[in-house]
Amino acid sequence: MIKVLFVCLGNICRSPLAQGLLEKKIKELGLNDQMEVDSCGTSQYHIGEQPDGRTVQNALKNGIKLEHKARQFSKKDFRVFDYIVAMDSANMECIRRLDQTHEFSDKFMLIRDFDAVDKGADVPDPYFGGEEGFQQVFLILQRSVNEFLNHVIQKHGLRVSVS
Repeated sequence: MIKVLFVCLGNICRSPLAQGLLEKKIKELGLNDQMEVDSCGTSQYHIGEQPDGRTVQNALKNGIKLEHKARQFSKKDFRVFDYIVAMDSANMECIRRLDQTHEFSDKFMLIRDFDAVDKGADVPDPYFGGEEGFQQVFLILQRSVNEFLNHVIQKHGLRVSVS
């Protein structure tokens, strides 16, 4: 079982959306028995909260239902997850600092490392913006998550069974 963890700051906008996108693709491709996905934040601002209402609305508009409660990244996540995928370089740095021995650094990556349009850039935080910012984040994550999933499928030889 391949386990993926998406990470942003508060776990109410970007990372739960990335989780929802990947969960939908996993289901569509019949990978439920081969992959699991979760998301969290590096801060404790929103622990236990549902995703931001604007994120939920944007996801629904794009055919994705989010079912997640925010949680904070924990050091145990280093051992549980095969991929720890940050939304931006600031949150990546927070994760790196927690891995003081660099034992898990091969698990860390930025989601936009898989974005052909702007490889390696940060996913902008839409929290303080309007609806167009949430849609921009959706489009960025849609293409990045798709390419990330293609990478995982190829690397691990996962069996796709589209019904």
